Amino acid sequence: MKARRGGPVAWVAAAAVPAMMLTGCANGDGGSGGTGSGGEIELTLAHSYNESQPQHRCGAQVIADEVEAADVGLSVEIFPSSQLGGDADRISAVASGDIDLDIQGASALGAVYEPISVLDAAYVFDDADHLAAFMASDESRTVIDGFAESAGVQTLGAWSAGARHFTANEPIREPDDLQGLRIRFPGSPQFLLNAQALGASATEVAYEELYLALQQGTVDGQENPITNIEAQNLAEVQDYLSLTAHQLNTNLVIAGPVWNDLSDEQQAALTAAVESAVAQVTECVTEDEEATIEEWRAGGDWEVVDDVDIDAFREAALAYLEGAYTDDSLAVFEAIRATAG
Repeated sequence: MKARRGGPVAWVAAAAVPAMMLTGCANGDGGSGGTGSGGEIELTLAHSYNESQPQHRCGAQVIADEVEAADVGLSVEIFPSSQLGGDADRISAVASGDIDLDIQGASALGAVYEPISVLDAAYVFDDADHLAAFMASDESRTVIDGFAESAGVQTLGAWSAGARHFTANEPIREPDDLQGLRIRFPGSPQFLLNAQALGASATEVAYEELYLALQQGTVDGQENPITNIEAQNLAEVQDYLSLTAHQLNTNLVIAGPVWNDLSDEQQAALTAAVESAVAQVTECVTEDEEATIEEWRAGGDWEVVDDVDIDAFREAALAYLEGAYTDDSLAVFEAIRATAG
């Protein structure tokens, strides 16, 4: 019989040792999970992506499949497409133990620990390899330990779900091209800070209302990863895709109090499954993006703008952010840049 995780909603603020430091190590009292007394433990894994996106098929599904294959008395049930609530609701549910595992954007996690949102800063990472190098380095402890101590939530891994690019009805090749354009950005503080750093005039519009806002001219343009741009069919209402690659869409796989209920063997199996998913999502995103962009180039729906002055965007954004961040957020920013190639 499977034991389903979950309990009453309550904020958990107790400090806990980050998961990436526990891989292959003992967890003190050996944990209360496993098959010894309560049968197989079934973990809930939630996220906001649909089942066709890389975050699900190459991420969440890989985690579930590899945990099952490990045969350590552990299984994972996936709830995609925000079935268990929006990002903000799920963060508190993970901390309380109502949801065991979640895939969240760094900006959303900033609601409970502000410095972690710096992982979504404009041009803070050079590319997906830089993100991987940072997460594997001692420098990442600055933010991962702080997140665990502040929220009682463990970070099991992080991947890039692709770089974000601008679309508009005119090409965007340099920062001055953003002048006078109303660009839709998500409403989180980090995204709005990115808009300022890039020199854009930000307008907040819900993701679900983005297509209509562009169609009706409420906003002139927007920014998103390729997979989201395709899912929203934005080529129908925009003329240009400008490959600015101004921000990695960083996802973190997080775990709540359930981590301390798992045996050493179960912790190791879950961590290994997440590590495998991190590698596969990165590959899937690259393949999906290349295929989609090639299809767009061959078609006539809109123009793909390659000749973007990325150096001009990067230099302006990093200089602005270095002056805007303070305290722990500045420390995270400097730690990330210290690992740049």
